[in-house]
Amino acid sequence: MSDKHQFFQQSMDPQKPVMPEQAPMAPGQPPAAPAQPEIMPEGMPMPPRKAVTEMIQQFGQTNVPTMSENNIFCLPIIGQIEGHLQLPPQNKTTKYEHIIPQLVAAEQNQNIEGVLIILNTVGGDVEAGLAIAEMIASLSKPSVALVLGGGHSIGVPIAVSADYSFIAETATMTIHPVRLTGLVIGVAESFEYLEKMQDRVVKFVTQHSKISEPDFRQLMLKVGELTRDVGTNVVGTKAVEYGLIDEVGGLGQALRELNKRIETNRSKDTEQVVQ
Repeated sequence: MSDKHQFFQQSMDPQKPVMPEQAPMAPGQPPAAPAQPEIMPEGMPMPPRKAVTEMIQQFGQTNVPTMSENNIFCLPIIGQIEGHLQLPPQNKTTKYEHIIPQLVAAEQNQNIEGVLIILNTVGGDVEAGLAIAEMIASLSKPSVALVLGGGHSIGVPIAVSADYSFIAETATMTIHPVRLTGLVIGVAESFEYLEKMQDRVVKFVTQHSKISEPDFRQLMLKVGELTRDVGTNVVGTKAVEYGLIDEVGGLGQALRELNKRIETNRSKDTEQVVQ
């Protein structure tokens, strides 16, 4: 079959579309310019495919809602609090070396007037958790904490470190003694060190909440409630009854309380300027 007949046979077949062949490039001819990126209606270029893929992986959608002006800094503390030792990659962690610079930036930023702490943590490193709690407690700006899901172990000091705290009705808080992992030397000094570290936690919690030290120690050393540990699992309303948390509520209540405290702080600043 000749080339001419073969061409007409391919052009008549709907299953085989004819693709035009590109002419060979002449010697010395510059290459064709690459195709320009697609332009969005607002006049902005489409985001790169890699950035869109990362958005989908991180947030489940191609874009996230943003606010041009927001005076509240949201600080999520999720998963296990990672301290001086790096945890396995399959663990969901919050690194304290990431949290502390964010708190410093929020304190220095004049546009930030309040801090909202969202807690859903299983606990973690004691010293790292206490460092975060001390940073939150020392903020000069109003702060409100909201416990969702769980605020266990060292998450308890972080929850009470804010000016006001909320807990969801179904959220829980596990209170138990300080534990050590890894090599432990069986001498009296090891247990004295544990006791001193535990006293630091007890002192901080009782100073920043309404619970008394005897009641908190009783919850911490209670036997028979946890299957593999000593301590107590406190649910929503019980945490308020014990005095650990100020109020049962959710995101709306937490934001209203924080905005109310921001307005109070503004009025105080105005009075100082007038005086």
